[in-house]
Amino acid sequence: MERQAVATRPPLSVGFVLADNFTLSAFSLLVDHLRLAADEGDRSRPILCRWSIMSNRQEPVRASCGVSVGRTSEFVEPREFDYIVVVGGVLHAGRQLDEETINYLKRAAAAGVTLVGVCTGSFVLCRAGLMTGRRCCVSWYHYKDFLDEFPHHHPVADRLYVVDGNRITCSGGGGVADLATFLIERHIGKSIAQKSRHVLLLDKVRAGTDAQPHPPTADGVADDRVRRALLLMEQHFADPLPIADIAIRLKLSTRQLERLFLTAVGKRPAAYYRSLRLRYARWLLDTTDRTVTDIALESGFSDCAHFSRQFKAMHGYTPTDARSGTKDSGAGSIAASRLFD
Repeated sequence: MERQAVATRPPLSVGFVLADNFTLSAFSLLVDHLRLAADEGDRSRPILCRWSIMSNRQEPVRASCGVSVGRTSEFVEPREFDYIVVVGGVLHAGRQLDEETINYLKRAAAAGVTLVGVCTGSFVLCRAGLMTGRRCCVSWYHYKDFLDEFPHHHPVADRLYVVDGNRITCSGGGGVADLATFLIERHIGKSIAQKSRHVLLLDKVRAGTDAQPHPPTADGVADDRVRRALLLMEQHFADPLPIADIAIRLKLSTRQLERLFLTAVGKRPAAYYRSLRLRYARWLLDTTDRTVTDIALESGFSDCAHFSRQFKAMHGYTPTDARSGTKDSGAGSIAASRLFD
């Protein structure tokens, strides 16, 4: 059931759809930015912004942390909103949205309303068939989950959010605050967007193209371009990217990328990439019972012989030695574990 909105439309109007087991921080970061941008001071009147939490059910929706949030309205005519935001959460905890809600999102898409997926909201939109032909931003943490479920999509996991026409997807976490700033600046103005961030004690705003904070491999690497290159490498262990392709994605020449790597990590990108894959292989040998052949392929090596030579050159013993327990203890195991601490 949809109702018609009767209030005068403000400069920015946002509808929220919360998935079952949604991520509370993703929702609260966005809605509190809107609340603070909507009025003077901290009075929270919906003057410059309006938001609705929509559901076809009367009972509250439970977040993954156990907190429940109630709806403020039934489904509203989609054209009343500038954006309809789907807040995702736990991926594999059962149904996220019911069919009536999915159909509402499809009507919104047909009406040309911009749909926004935050956190795993990108998965929800893809499952509904609403991201066909669109770039889709996901967290590095869920990159493999996304590829496993949507092998024909090409996810973006090296930036905070992606705007692709009337689809916006955000990796989640702190990136939601940066997306909120972008939306408020777009519709109301920079000073209002800054006010929200200042009240929330948030520092410098990041662009959607900024790199996501990375897993431990990139810790201590200051150069954002090298950090992003490392993330691309981490996402392509089984199917290694040519260094030239990585450079192109970063809008650099191969020579520039090599100079940046030598300065940041003391190795050329190809050598560093190979060491990451071999450390990953070492971790798989320690923590799984997969065959050496499977691990070689998973680590991006085309055959066992090549994999064994490279592995021994780095660790001092063969993969078979690692499995049989005949290796010397120490450095190799420690190096492998550090990648995944």
